[in-house]
Amino acid sequence: MNGLPDLPTKFDVIIVGAGPAGSSAAYLLAKKGFKVLLIERGRGLGDKNLYGGRVYAPPIREVWPELDKEAPIQRWVTKERISMVQGDKAITFEYKAAKKISFVSYLTQLTQWMSKKAEDAGALFVTEVTIDEIVMKDGKAVGVRSGPDFIEADVVIDAEGVNRLLLERLGIVERLKPDNIALGVKEILKVGANNIESSFNLNPDEGLAWVIMGDITKGIPGGGFIYTNKDSISMGLVLHLKHSINFIENGKFDEHVSKLIEEFRFHPYFKPYWKDAIISEYGAHLTIEGATHFMPEKFAYPGLLIVGDAAGLLLSTGYTFRGVDYAVYSGKLAAEAVEFARNNGGFTYENLQIYDVNVRRSFMYNELFKHSGTEQLINNPILMSKYPSILIKVMEKLFEGEYTQETIYDALMQALKEEKVGPFDLISQAFGLVRGI
Repeated sequence: MNGLPDLPTKFDVIIVGAGPAGSSAAYLLAKKGFKVLLIERGRGLGDKNLYGGRVYAPPIREVWPELDKEAPIQRWVTKERISMVQGDKAITFEYKAAKKISFVSYLTQLTQWMSKKAEDAGALFVTEVTIDEIVMKDGKAVGVRSGPDFIEADVVIDAEGVNRLLLERLGIVERLKPDNIALGVKEILKVGANNIESSFNLNPDEGLAWVIMGDITKGIPGGGFIYTNKDSISMGLVLHLKHSINFIENGKFDEHVSKLIEEFRFHPYFKPYWKDAIISEYGAHLTIEGATHFMPEKFAYPGLLIVGDAAGLLLSTGYTFRGVDYAVYSGKLAAEAVEFARNNGGFTYENLQIYDVNVRRSFMYNELFKHSGTEQLINNPILMSKYPSILIKVMEKLFEGEYTQETIYDALMQALKEEKVGPFDLISQAFGLVRGI
């Protein structure tokens, strides 16, 4: 829609983007009596949201304590798997968790639940509206413009996500570059609840999160994921964008990403888990990698707060991915900053800066910088292709000997020689990997 529907011309807070970050801020502010406008470009609640499927619950409970009872949770993750794949061969590690820390959910449904909470709390919610500009006056954000329409606000919260067009137009961030971006591709396979529980050895309330590394990405840094829903499986690939482009330009890769995920689906090691499945959904989405390089210089500007993916608040360690809970928590911090400003003399830049301070003091910011070296390791094409191959070769030599049995040392030395990796290189790279993760 070009232009805004018939609305009041002034709000306390305008929030651009009704994802987890925007919905969290809208909900908390509306509960405190603020006049809030929540604007979404998609046709319906959650229409533009896509992710792998896993969400960490504790930070979200700080906004919605009723999460466990009311949210559209598919399954709680109780099993963790990591696999390394080379051709038809695979090594898999499994961990059975005692606590239910994270759950699997369809993001569209979860975002709908969050946005409905904001609307029920009193936020005015509009969809199918594209915001063309965050309007600045004397260096301060004073509202938004859509087509010919302008609506004023004391504070604008930017929750537009990874594709930060509004912030680009303001000159706050640079144009999106492939250096710190990955492409996620996902399919949802309908298999039935009984099949999931028997195939993965799960109880009805249990779920599995599975990370896959190796040649399923054809040498491009990234990996695969599998999550179990109630009666379906979410599976897909994440590919680092810069390296994908480099591989294509250098002639190392000439397949469409849809072919890659198809080969993953038909891989002989994984196919039995979704035999005779029906593909019910397919989608792709850009996501952040190397968040510390993606962050804007500041999280708060005069009249403007930046939350969620737009603020670069997403953690990817290669074995865990945390975005929804970080988005919700940043929305919470933004709402608290707006309330602080109202209660301490007005919406001045000095007052709103408490949001920037609190983000930098938060567990999110600390975690992002603690793991800041991880992306350099997991996006190293040599490292992420060599290690799975070395481990597979070691296991092959240990377990596929027809007459003789190799020692672990001999198997490792032979594998390193075949992969042209020296023992000292292995030790230093392994130390860097463990230290970075």
